[in-house]
Amino acid sequence: MKILVGLSGGVDSSVAALLLKKQGYDVIGATMSIWKGSEKNITGHKDACYGPDEKNSIEEAEKIAKQIGIPYHVFDCADKYEDIVLKNFKSEYVEGRTPNPCVWCNAYIKFGALPVAAKMQNVEFDKFATGHYARITEENGIYKLKRGVDPKKDQSYFLHRLKQEQLKNIILPLGEYTKEEIRNIAIENNLLSANKPDSQDFYGGDYNELLNLSPKEGNIVDTDGKILGKHQGIWNYTVGQRKGIGIASTEALYVISLNKDTNEVVVGHLDKTFKKELTAVNINWIIQDLPQQIKVQAKIRSTQQPVKVNVIKKDEQTADVIFDDYQKSIAIGQSVVFYDNDTVLGGGIINNVY
Repeated sequence: MKILVGLSGGVDSSVAALLLKKQGYDVIGATMSIWKGSEKNITGHKDACYGPDEKNSIEEAEKIAKQIGIPYHVFDCADKYEDIVLKNFKSEYVEGRTPNPCVWCNAYIKFGALPVAAKMQNVEFDKFATGHYARITEENGIYKLKRGVDPKKDQSYFLHRLKQEQLKNIILPLGEYTKEEIRNIAIENNLLSANKPDSQDFYGGDYNELLNLSPKEGNIVDTDGKILGKHQGIWNYTVGQRKGIGIASTEALYVISLNKDTNEVVVGHLDKTFKKELTAVNINWIIQDLPQQIKVQAKIRSTQQPVKVNVIKKDEQTADVIFDDYQKSIAIGQSVVFYDNDTVLGGGIINNVY
């Protein structure tokens, strides 16, 4: 069987390719090229998915492919990335929402445009693999996405928008491993990426470099509407932010909400950050035909452990989500992902918080 492996130049994708080759698969390395900006006045030169250092990552991925002994290709996905991921990123911030570009990239670029581009370039393969820490199982023709066994590295949250037709063609070799085990495999096999640090974000610089927006002054207000100061654009803030607000207070202030209509940043003390209900839209259900009301678990951020919720479907793509316990700083625009223990049921975009 031929497996196309998405190589980033990092340790996880490198070990994924190595493991598959050792298991006897015919492995092909592939990297998506998504950066088409200039390097001028750009600070994003850190270990990140998107930025001007992409050429270095491609060079590293090519060296790793050569070290493992597999063919290697680079596919241009920059236009698709700009049209889907960056356009969503910018429009959401302008609306006072907090997007999750990694979720969109995985669903539509990494597991979408990349394998499609490979097929169009006549690269033949049967399955597509990445170095994500998650698992895929199949039961009676239904493919299930499950959490990785390492709770500290589980990345199933970022894959919740994948469809059945994608899941059936995907292999995730790292799902049964811990990060420490993967790092040790890389060291034992002298992989060039063995000691490379993990990428921390989709972009390593100032987000304003991507947004490219002119300042738009507005008020910073408390939850009663009292003006406390000024801001230069609501897109410079995120819900839950504590540092960098620029307002003196005897007790720590947090960003509670961002109001595009009034161009206001609403801040408050810790007790104002807790909410218990949200409405999710644009939901992708990996597991179909679920009841109209279900008691499951959910995550509102990738690093969180799933917590108990009651999900009430309003239609197939919209649902009200009621948490058993109050949650801190639920950000509109982020994803809420639903779990039945280790199985990802689906997830959607947080549209309202109550």
